[in-house]
Amino acid sequence: MKKIREETVPYNTGWAADLQKGQVLRITATTTVDFVCFRRENLKERFDQARTKVYNMKIFITTGDKLMGRNNQHMMTIIENTNREGTHDLQKGMCSGYRFQLAKQEGKLRAYYHRDYKEDEIPDHGCYENLSRALAAYGIAPEDIPNPFNLNQHMKIDGATGRMEHTTVRAKPGDYVELRAEMNLLVALSACPDMPVGGKPVDIMIYEP
Repeated sequence: MKKIREETVPYNTGWAADLQKGQVLRITATTTVDFVCFRRENLKERFDQARTKVYNMKIFITTGDKLMGRNNQHMMTIIENTNREGTHDLQKGMCSGYRFQLAKQEGKLRAYYHRDYKEDEIPDHGCYENLSRALAAYGIAPEDIPNPFNLNQHMKIDGATGRMEHTTVRAKPGDYVELRAEMNLLVALSACPDMPVGGKPVDIMIYEP
């Protein structure tokens, strides 16, 4: 293994970097991580939740599955997933400061996040803002950021009604996901505030096999 880059993304912040074809991104986290990617030569071509679900014919993806783009291009492959506690999410979008405040106004914080929260516990920003800031330097507008692949976001989904429910199931310390680039990419992620369990920093490493 040849390490290219290694760093820690602080709690409730974003990160972005170039990833060359064949390189591997390892994401080590016990918190939810909102992840997106773009074709480096054409940033309008980007990860797509729906294409990914249909190509793999499932809503929970893991080792061996592909991350697909809007034009059905194969962007990344999951080559390792050590999280055995739960699944990763392809249904949700990104949290945001506005969403937290709206849930508070509507009295839904407990329903969404399993307990009551004091005012100073509610984040004033979330993954939407984190990814927007991280990608601004690349000329990507917030409205052009796709819905993410939410690592370690274990959701309960009723197969009959489709009802979704947050859970507090997360990866264990040391668990990671490795994604191999199948083209030159711009990758970005947010270390989610992850209100149900409390967000934590995220470790990333880029290497060449």
